[in-house]
Amino acid sequence: MPSRQRLTPAARRAQLLAVGARLFAARPYEDVLMEEVAEKAGVSRALLYRHFPSKHALFAAVYQQAADQLLAETRLDPADSLVEQLIQGMDVHLDYFVANRNAVLAANRVLAGDPVIQTIMTNELDALRARLLAVPPLADESAREAVSGVLKSWLVFVQVLCVDWLAHETCTRGELRDVCVGAVLGALRPLLAHDPAPDWPPRGHGTGV
Repeated sequence: MPSRQRLTPAARRAQLLAVGARLFAARPYEDVLMEEVAEKAGVSRALLYRHFPSKHALFAAVYQQAADQLLAETRLDPADSLVEQLIQGMDVHLDYFVANRNAVLAANRVLAGDPVIQTIMTNELDALRARLLAVPPLADESAREAVSGVLKSWLVFVQVLCVDWLAHETCTRGELRDVCVGAVLGALRPLLAHDPAPDWPPRGHGTGV
């Protein structure tokens, strides 16, 4: 066990979250033991349980922290085109999914339907939808509602597709990203006065099904 350090409660919580995040990323959810989290952090099990009363509570806190970080790293710059913003956001999320495959699969499969985890996911998707909704020019409230509905469905589509890809990797990462970007562009085109991405797909990409 590492030598024990005196930390403030906030610093100790951050340390435990960091250790938990590493273990949940490295192993399937069922293989992560709270005893090992305490050992890796150099604390007693009693202290760990004072901060996180269960493995579920620790995982939920880790996943909430990840969702907050993903939102912070998803840059929506008004100077960027819609395609540039979509690609940047997809890359940020795919970086996390690949690096934390076990944690993502745990949240979407092992803990599928868990109300705490689902709330974290829903809140992140709602925040992303609100940001993306501000990007394309919209003629009126009716157009806004239609685009909002498309974005909501698209974000769920992306989540399901990416989780399936993590489990099976049926295409390359670049192909996965382009499928996701192309899907929302195709869905938005009929709703907007101007094509949001007239140069998409990039030259050289296949258009066949």
